[in-house]
Amino acid sequence: MPGSVTYVLWPLTLLAQVGVVVCSLRGHSFRKYLALNLYMLSSFFAAILRFSILSQYGFSSKEYFYFYYYSEALLTVCLFFGLISLYTNVLTELKAERLVHLAATLLLLATALFSYLVIRQSANKMLTHFVVEMSQNLYFVGLVLTYVLWGAIMKLRETRTRLIQLVLSTGLYFSAFAAIYALRNLYPSLHAIWGYLPPLIALALPVAWGYAFWRVPEEARLAPARLAVVPR
Repeated sequence: MPGSVTYVLWPLTLLAQVGVVVCSLRGHSFRKYLALNLYMLSSFFAAILRFSILSQYGFSSKEYFYFYYYSEALLTVCLFFGLISLYTNVLTELKAERLVHLAATLLLLATALFSYLVIRQSANKMLTHFVVEMSQNLYFVGLVLTYVLWGAIMKLRETRTRLIQLVLSTGLYFSAFAAIYALRNLYPSLHAIWGYLPPLIALALPVAWGYAFWRVPEEARLAPARLAVVPR
């Protein structure tokens, strides 16, 4: 991420992340959306550590490079399980929580194995290549899972407004990062342009979640006609 953009958006992102947790606590939804709140708290502390390392060593330092990508991999795993928690909320009436958690664990292991197979020929900095590859693959997996979850929402006629907004904003986040990784691989010469987008997207997610917790009551429901058009 370009240093100037990081310095400008860093305090805004921190405020938005804290706002998500505060709004969730205020609305008595912290436990219900525990995985999402834990992800926001993890992102908050990771951002503070990143800024500290950036200020001390600089944007081009290997210390910042390693910490950024290792922390990014851990945060992506946390967000992956946050998405799975949304699955359990949508499928709660089907009593499929245990099956969803098992499938998610197997999918995460399969993604890690695939990432290892992709980079196993890279003897130099293999661990670094692995965490970058796994983060990239998890964004694509999250993108696909979000579309599957949206299909389940349509099929089950889910109308909980807050839950739908959380799913949509999380899906847009996964989609945006998956697109950035794809474009970065296709057009590596434009790396300066792609560097400006992640901090903007990182700010957009807590803003969207915070709005959902602050302005959308848990009991709010969408009219079925607004969610999908059902043929007569």
